[in-house]
Amino acid sequence: MRYDVTHTTEYDYSESVAVSHHVARLKPRDLPHQECVHHELAIAPAPAVTSTHEDYFGNLVTIVAVQGGHTNLVIRARSTVTVTGPYLPPPGDTPPWEAAADRAQLPFDAVEFVFDSTASRSQFIVDAYARASFPAGRPLLEGVLDLTARIHDEFTFDPKATTVATPLTEVFATRRGVCQDFARLEIACLRSLGMPARYVSGYMETVPPPDTPRLVGADASHAWLSVYCPGIGWIPVDPTNNLLPSDTHITVAWGRDYNDVSPIRGVILGGGAHALQVHVDVVRLN
Repeated sequence: MRYDVTHTTEYDYSESVAVSHHVARLKPRDLPHQECVHHELAIAPAPAVTSTHEDYFGNLVTIVAVQGGHTNLVIRARSTVTVTGPYLPPPGDTPPWEAAADRAQLPFDAVEFVFDSTASRSQFIVDAYARASFPAGRPLLEGVLDLTARIHDEFTFDPKATTVATPLTEVFATRRGVCQDFARLEIACLRSLGMPARYVSGYMETVPPPDTPRLVGADASHAWLSVYCPGIGWIPVDPTNNLLPSDTHITVAWGRDYNDVSPIRGVILGGGAHALQVHVDVVRLN
């Protein structure tokens, strides 16, 4: 599939901002199953300084500095991406989940995603919840699919229930949240059993048949996760929609948690109060 993606972020300030510095992770990654054939970033007012580099996880980072008084800032990313979807093995053909928890047999880029991150220190809470899906010897992907379905069925999508700062313990207690919360929850569950799991940010295209509800997450940034499976590699998992992502998910960045992949963050001098609007359009070209 080929997509045009437009991601627009607009800040309105009640007072003039003298200087603003922002860090953006908005360019879709190039992967074996995905190619970003075009990407451009438009910023108004025009920045005085712009630079790009790859971060530790290989995500493209753009740093911008806007100097001079302004009460409005617009950052718009336009990307054209081709996605074929990753290889997804039959669940029963994956090794026992314990193989993914054997650190001695894992590559380094998987081992570093076993350890809990600052944003999800909740292993003591989710351990028992996770174990219900992983009896001894169960094929890894069978257990992951069971856990994914349980989160989808037992937690309610509620965009008013949480913010990016809501602790995972609160999400677990209220059983409400959004895609980033459900991704964080499943990551914490898998890590509590010693399995590597990483946080993934991107976009999801939804074109439902007539009279069929749209999938949650359309026309917005989306979050899911991937789990490492020995002998196969990283397998993407979307607990918000209870599925394994294929050619409808566009990967932008991955890391230990949301803090590693936040689309835009920054600091400003001045500005007073501010209002933020984010708009995402994902259009299928063929």
